[in-house]
Amino acid sequence: MYDWRNLSEVDKDRTLEWRKFRAYPKHNTPHLEGVSKLYHISAACFEHKNIIGLNPVRMNEFCKKLVAFCEAHDLGLHAWCVLPNHYHLLLRIEDLKEFSILHGRFHGSLSHQWNSEDGTRGRKCFFNHSDRAIRSERHFWVTMNYVHNNPVHHTYVKKWQEWPYSSAIDFIASVGIEQARTIWREFPVRDYGKKWDV
Repeated sequence: MYDWRNLSEVDKDRTLEWRKFRAYPKHNTPHLEGVSKLYHISAACFEHKNIIGLNPVRMNEFCKKLVAFCEAHDLGLHAWCVLPNHYHLLLRIEDLKEFSILHGRFHGSLSHQWNSEDGTRGRKCFFNHSDRAIRSERHFWVTMNYVHNNPVHHTYVKKWQEWPYSSAIDFIASVGIEQARTIWREFPVRDYGKKWDV
């Protein structure tokens, strides 16, 4: 989505043909069912604006609501991270279509609340979500590292445990710092997530 604006007309046509050939939506992320039922969900504020992170109170409230949403719908939440303009989830989803509907309602409710608070009625707060089925144990652990490393990657902090808006602190507490380091070394992120929006 974000690279689209920088593509030439020829590259845009090629991209649309490639998406059409695979029966993907023209300008949206395809939602493909995974065998493992484990997914990496990414959701961003519309045009990556800092709507979630307007202030620390909103960030905290959003984190609580996001985790509560996952618990209320019995989604096996393995990892999560919220940044001012986007967030990531690693979770188990039994029915991806049902999740997409529920997740859309979750976004809609928050958009209504925030637009009321910010005096921006009609503003688009979110742009859907991207989902990637987890294909293997290695993919699971690389995704776990990617989710927890996201605030470091975006230069908000230097260490996972310095970012209060994620499951990293709980993860490190549950496996121990040495095991977390081992998982980081054995399952490096490398260029994971690069060009996800093309």
